[in-house]
Amino acid sequence: MPSNVEIKAKVSDLTHIGEKAATLSQSEGTIILQHDTFFNCSNGRLKLRDFMDGSGQLIFYERPDTDGPKLSRYSISPTSDPQSLQTVLSDALGVKGEVWKERRLFMIGQTRVHLDTVRGLGHYMELEVVMRPEQTVEEGQRVAEELMEKLGVSPESLVTGAYVDLILDGHEET
Repeated sequence: MPSNVEIKAKVSDLTHIGEKAATLSQSEGTIILQHDTFFNCSNGRLKLRDFMDGSGQLIFYERPDTDGPKLSRYSISPTSDPQSLQTVLSDALGVKGEVWKERRLFMIGQTRVHLDTVRGLGHYMELEVVMRPEQTVEEGQRVAEELMEKLGVSPESLVTGAYVDLILDGHEET
């Protein structure tokens, strides 16, 4: 199962981090609209990501709900009919919650940098260090921590859990 080391942080100024990410990635990033539907699942998380262009991905992942860099294992299956799949999974499993976001994606080395504006929550940044088979979790954590520093993200701004958890827990945009 593929894996990555992830961090998520609440940020107040996406523009400033976006400028740093653009410089480090030598790109302006890619804007992606996403609607994620999370389904009831006995272990890990199961979500359907609708890119709102007729394509999507069914994603299962497991990761601890702790702040700081953490290992996430995942499986992804593409779909060309996310709306129909959402209906079937909703009927079969029930919906746990939904997340609507606009994401700006940058690639910096082996790391996906996401600058997210999440409906009802505000602005966040995620790092996903895509692990190579020969890398240890500690190496992935080091890559994440170094990139956090380069982007000016403080350890105090780190959050735990998924966006859906924050929404379900009643966190609101600040």
